[in-house]
Amino acid sequence: MADNTPHPLHWKIVIDCANPQAQADFWAAALRYEVEDNNTLIERLLDSGAVPADVTVEFHGRRAFRDLVAVRHPDDPYDKESGTGLGRRLLFQRVPEAKTVKNRLHLDLHPGQGTREDEVVRLERLGASVLRRVAEQGTAWVVMEDPEGNEFCVH
Repeated sequence: MADNTPHPLHWKIVIDCANPQAQADFWAAALRYEVEDNNTLIERLLDSGAVPADVTVEFHGRRAFRDLVAVRHPDDPYDKESGTGLGRRLLFQRVPEAKTVKNRLHLDLHPGQGTREDEVVRLERLGASVLRRVAEQGTAWVVMEDPEGNEFCVH
């Protein structure tokens, strides 16, 4: 009999970028996530001839896909065979074109009551920059850009 119990869906947000490895490092540090280690999967794909070596790079001392790198929440499950997260993930994918307009989707970071300014300083040290500070409708937040210009907010 089939199990009809609804299970949460695994998800990832895919972010186009010029340098997936740099973006993965920034966002892993910003969110306190982990960069996925796909080395075992990549070695298996290379050994079977499923992918050529030129689709990979060395990243943190192991093989990674040149054009795709993901980060995952450290408490979420992951597939030990592939290193792929099975929960909350961000996937950075190399694209040839630069960002040209405002994001249609962005992340809101919530560091906790009274810690916004400390978090903004930490994110600036990681490579983010402040675009503007907003105070309206009884609340406030800081609009920032990641190292490639993608907007996000710190509440």
